[in-house]
Amino acid sequence: MKALVTGSTGFVGAAVTRCLLEHGVDVRVLVRRDSDLRNLEGLKVEQAYGDLRDVASLRQALAGCRHLYHVAALYALWAPDPQIFYDTNVTGTRNLMEAALDSGVERIVYTSTIGAIGLPPGGGPGAEDTPVSLGQMVGHYKRSKFLAEQEVRTLALAGLPVVIVNPSAPVGARDIKPTPTGQVIVDFMKGRMPAYIETG
Repeated sequence: MKALVTGSTGFVGAAVTRCLLEHGVDVRVLVRRDSDLRNLEGLKVEQAYGDLRDVASLRQALAGCRHLYHVAALYALWAPDPQIFYDTNVTGTRNLMEAALDSGVERIVYTSTIGAIGLPPGGGPGAEDTPVSLGQMVGHYKRSKFLAEQEVRTLALAGLPVVIVNPSAPVGARDIKPTPTGQVIVDFMKGRMPAYIETG
């Protein structure tokens, strides 16, 4: 069985890739030509070059894959042009999911974010069925991930075989970039940030 992993050069995607390899899965990874490949060093993976915004490259990367793990996203607190969040996280996700549906992929795991889950009035933990709206999303990253998750849910109704996961604050080894979450921890440990940033 072959699986395609997007976002494999990032922190969470690399962890997913390693886990799949440990379980004997044949892994193909979607990478850009300018990707930092350090998280893939020493791993026996097949590389497919492409971009979430290039549908033809996605179809080619999916060829022969029965499973898809979509972990790629623009995860940042800020960008000079906020449209890049929507082009990558929303349009890119839609492109990939439609290509997967057309390619007959049997199982998809889509990595969203805890930020796309609503919080009940008065506090307490949220759940998948907690009512939430775009207006409650703080920042372009969370807005774009919320919209992307809505795209995935819509395609699921059309037969997309997808499971959505909503991780929160991933931290650990191999966060080489680091992610915004990892950077907060690094800055705090180095005394550069005496408190944390509330992002919703």
